[in-house]
Amino acid sequence: MIENGLKIYAQREPWDNSIGIAFGEKREGRMWHIAQPLTFVESPTGAITEPTIRLKQEEAQRLMDELWVCGLRPSEGTGSAGALAATQKHLDDMRKLVFDMRVTQV
Repeated sequence: MIENGLKIYAQREPWDNSIGIAFGEKREGRMWHIAQPLTFVESPTGAITEPTIRLKQEEAQRLMDELWVCGLRPSEGTGSAGALAATQKHLDDMRKLVFDMRVTQV
């Protein structure tokens, strides 16, 4: 049985190097409601508008997980990937300091 609520799916589209994302919602045993492709409308610069979509924490996590399955990873130094990069840089710095100390002592 499929649970009610928002479902998010992501799939790598190999033909054009993109990621297809689908949003669907099942409501109390009714038919699926499927989100349609976005349309863009002209808006004045700086206008305050509603977000395209609001996700609950668990829905946003599902989107993140789906993108991860598609092979996407964080590109910035945040989260666990960023922490690992920072640790690696720190280790490299420490190695350089130790090497420099050895050279000056010899």
